[in-house]
Amino acid sequence: MKSHKTGARKMTPARLQSTPTLAVSGSGRHRDERGYTLVALLAVMAIMLLLITAAAPSVRQQAQRSREEEAIARGEEVAEAIRRYTIAKSLPTSMEQLLEGIPSGTKKVQVLRPEAARDPLSSSGEWKLIRRTDPAFIAFLRAVTVYSGGRMPQTTDQLFVTKSGGPLPIMTSILDTDSKDEAPGGEDNSENPTGPFIGVASRSQRDSVILYYGIDRHDQWVFTPYFR
Repeated sequence: MKSHKTGARKMTPARLQSTPTLAVSGSGRHRDERGYTLVALLAVMAIMLLLITAAAPSVRQQAQRSREEEAIARGEEVAEAIRRYTIAKSLPTSMEQLLEGIPSGTKKVQVLRPEAARDPLSSSGEWKLIRRTDPAFIAFLRAVTVYSGGRMPQTTDQLFVTKSGGPLPIMTSILDTDSKDEAPGGEDNSENPTGPFIGVASRSQRDSVILYYGIDRHDQWVFTPYFR
């Protein structure tokens, strides 16, 4: 009588050998996939880092441009305040006088906002006061004359011209040699001069992104009612 086998079928040696071989192959494939994923991730991160590094100068330049635009707006507001104060009284001798305003009956009319009395390009926030005889103002006159093709623009407000000391000296024999002083960086920490002033300039001695009358250095920009 033939006996009957029960339970699981007995695995042959060949089958016993094939099973672990398949498991090892699967694990290796998973390790390879994880390796490829890691390499791809590192490549993406490297590309992103390069893009961020390349964009950083542009971001810094745009931030500086925004500060310079604000400085020009505030500087020209100070120039307008000087004009109004001079016509109403005389040339101012301090920024505080502009902040106090000009008399109008029993009150005073504001001619300068407190925000505009601050220089956004310097850490001190203090404008440098410019007098008619300052070398910085004479250099600015030359730059404006060169920028205007050899002819200095005429100030339209003759009342201001009269009360501020008369017409400006005419710049003659001005040649544009296309040379410029290298900006030393840092700030001008000198004391403000005493007496009447006809404009203000930034204390920042850095190169600018924006050209103001063709000038590319902050402390050489003079904001004055003579030129608007």
